[in-house]
Amino acid sequence: MFINAKQLEENVSYNTEVCIIGGGIAGISIALELKKKGIESCIVESGGIHSDRATMDLYRGENIGIPYTFADGSRSRFLGGSSNCWGGWCAPFDEIDFAKRDWVENSGWPFELNEMVPYYKTAHQLLKLGPFNYDPEFWVKAINHKDVNRMVFPNGRVRDVVSQFSPPAKFGTLYRDELESAKDIRVFLHANVTSINSDEYGTAIKSVKVTTLKGNSFSINATQFVLATGGIENVRLLLTSDDVHKKGLGNEHDLVGRYFMDHPRVIIGNVTFTEKWYHDRFYDVKYNFHQSFVSAKGVCLAGHLALTPEIQAKEKVLNARVCFDSHFLGEAHTGAVSLRRYKDAILKKNTEGFRPVKDLLSIVTNPLPVSSFVLTRFVRPRFLIQHTKISVIIEQEPRFDNYITLSNEKDKLGMRRVKVNWQPGKLEQRTFDKTLRIIADELLSNGYVSKIDIGQPFENNEWPANLLGTWHHMGTTRMSNSPKQGVVDANCKLHGVSNLFLAGSSVFPTSGGNFPTINLTALAVRLADHVAKNAKGKAVNQFTNAQKGLDHRTGHLA
Repeated sequence: MFINAKQLEENVSYNTEVCIIGGGIAGISIALELKKKGIESCIVESGGIHSDRATMDLYRGENIGIPYTFADGSRSRFLGGSSNCWGGWCAPFDEIDFAKRDWVENSGWPFELNEMVPYYKTAHQLLKLGPFNYDPEFWVKAINHKDVNRMVFPNGRVRDVVSQFSPPAKFGTLYRDELESAKDIRVFLHANVTSINSDEYGTAIKSVKVTTLKGNSFSINATQFVLATGGIENVRLLLTSDDVHKKGLGNEHDLVGRYFMDHPRVIIGNVTFTEKWYHDRFYDVKYNFHQSFVSAKGVCLAGHLALTPEIQAKEKVLNARVCFDSHFLGEAHTGAVSLRRYKDAILKKNTEGFRPVKDLLSIVTNPLPVSSFVLTRFVRPRFLIQHTKISVIIEQEPRFDNYITLSNEKDKLGMRRVKVNWQPGKLEQRTFDKTLRIIADELLSNGYVSKIDIGQPFENNEWPANLLGTWHHMGTTRMSNSPKQGVVDANCKLHGVSNLFLAGSSVFPTSGGNFPTINLTALAVRLADHVAKNAKGKAVNQFTNAQKGLDHRTGHLA
């Protein structure tokens, strides 16, 4: 059932068994899993069914590190969360990503990869993926296309890996009907949790305070609480909730917001393929991204290159993924950029930099480059390729001095906004250099390319201007068996608090070399199992008054 929080009475309390704060992938996954087990829950979502500027503005904050975008365009504050603006890339973490590595500070998870396998399989169902199989040979044979082939590296330094594409599954759309019709799930929309309230000792959570942009507020009481608002907002809510714990919930050891990670990304260099590999599509993002000719068994796929775990250990580098990125005529033209902005604004994915009149003028006065750009999006003719670059996405080392904290500026709800400090370091530079050089050498020596330019080394120099993040906000409430080394335990329970759990990529101790979504989904399913075991039965249902926000003729929000 959907409930419009803006239409609720002031200062009313509602009870439920499990209160889930955040209606993104993690929060919705947990609610759906609890529903299967007959356990009542509610989802408290800041936004509505669609994006709106006033709610999105609550994400705004201050960047105090290198140039870095972390608000509009990289997160979506409405039902479905970041699933509304992701590309659908999915692949499980590698075994080495869970391991304690002596060359990676603060590495190691409280459990190994095999703990996650059953939950990955459920995540596949939630994300609408294909078979749980990530063997490149299996998929290339299944695709059976003359222009989809594997690169094989017999020296044991480089391997190829495969990712599957979720459609992408936009959870707010995909699961809307199920959430709306569920008897055991209440979804509060336009509902902002502004504080998490503990008992007088700070060892258990009693309730959360919910406030709307309209100004009315109410509270929700529960037996168990799950905080699932993302790698940045999880921190903001814990630090804001300081009535009993003056440093914020879970922050006794100054760890909440620390170890902030993203996946640093650079598109660099120039590649000339040999004739045999000129038309291959498996490893080029412009030819494999959600493309039907690189698909099999109902799922689209993409290939990447990576260093083997043995070489990562030998070279003392982080994990990384490399693919090719063909650039077409007109792609970087201002008219094409304006067209992309229009598309993102219409789809409500991103409005940053959008100027309706100026962008429209740019489009209509540059018909040739804009037409070339549109042609490449639908046909991708090889003769329009200007050059092919290398795209490198790497793991980031978890370091204490990458952090999120609160500023003195407040938003419309009276909550302090965030300050974000993101600074990739020397190990990341070394990883870029070593990964690029080893893969370039293997591509040349095995006859896949005739020429490859990877530019100047990063190590001991400043980062290039084209260094980007991937908007994967991770590590800020990291998992550890020790409260002196992490914010949550192996079951994602906040250290020192008996009934507050955290979900999402904020609990990752390390970021891995792969995309986070399938991994955070699997962790959410695992957490739902743990929460279900602690459930005491359905709470007294006191949501009757909350239904006044519904149109009873249609069951939809009034």
